[in-house]
Amino acid sequence: MIISKNELIIKDIKRGINSGKYAPGHKIPSENELAEKFGASRQTVRKAIGKLTDEGLLYARHGSGTFVAERIHKRSGTKNIAVVTTYMSDYIFPRVIQGINQVLNENGYSILLKTTNNSRKGEAWCMEELLSKNIDGMIIEPSQSAISCQHQVLYDQMDAMGIPYVFIQGCYEAMMDRPHVMLDDVEGGRLITEHLIQLGHRKVAGIFKADDTQGILRHKGYVKALQEAGIAYDPDMVIWYHTKDKGQKPLEGLLRIFENGRSCHAVVCYNDEIAADVIKGLSMAGRSVPHDISVTGFDNSLLAQSKGITTVAHPQEELGKKAAETLLGLIDGTLSRKDAQVLLMPELVERTSTL
Repeated sequence: MIISKNELIIKDIKRGINSGKYAPGHKIPSENELAEKFGASRQTVRKAIGKLTDEGLLYARHGSGTFVAERIHKRSGTKNIAVVTTYMSDYIFPRVIQGINQVLNENGYSILLKTTNNSRKGEAWCMEELLSKNIDGMIIEPSQSAISCQHQVLYDQMDAMGIPYVFIQGCYEAMMDRPHVMLDDVEGGRLITEHLIQLGHRKVAGIFKADDTQGILRHKGYVKALQEAGIAYDPDMVIWYHTKDKGQKPLEGLLRIFENGRSCHAVVCYNDEIAADVIKGLSMAGRSVPHDISVTGFDNSLLAQSKGITTVAHPQEELGKKAAETLLGLIDGTLSRKDAQVLLMPELVERTSTL
């Protein structure tokens, strides 16, 4: 999609306002400066500034230039909630959104739905756009939440504007004091690892995602279960991967453990998607699941149900409902930030991949 110079100028100025580069009361670059920067005509620049002025983001001072307006958020009566997720595929996300939508719909709210493709840059772009809209609140699944958030200023700006928000699924470490609704991933990781140990497995490998909070916490639960069973933690039995290399690194790492002659009786996978890929790869390598090795997943997705994968149930719809209820409580003032931090309990679902 080709973006016009007019739109580029608007996006650039909005980004400057939302990031704090252009603070309220400060003068933005002149028409000549913007025209030179974007290779645009002054008429195009004036059109962009005019639109931002109409939106209440800028104002002109005769003979002095154009300045950033004080942003006064008017929330009353908008009935619009932004929902930002990493993906909208057929994994667990549709049911999470279904739960959110049910509660918001029952309370007369509409949803503005955005996706980031688990990109921090994509998350910042979504927030910049939404900050220019009239919304009552936001439910957001952070992107690559285990990595330091580079756009916390946008969340601080939402705080300053009085726009409540709730993190779902994960939360940036520096913002764990903010409202959130998550599964207890530590307990989930402990539960699934304990299950394998109780089946008699002592050499249990782990595959975890390094750039999302869930992966860090599930790994912590894995370690906890090993410690409780008196099994020494072996870092060489753990495979870490990032979003960008999930298609090859998990299986390659597990096969490398075998190639190095290490004994491996079972594997805890970050989620059902990884578990399904691992089972397929092991089969192609001549290893049978569960006869040669037990494999577990996480989330109890349709994928786990169809492939017979032992997993941890993710309360998808319940999580969505709880997030929406929490946000509405923040909006109407019945919940404080401290009370808006919710952990949901996981449950084990045993199937043929560990029998």
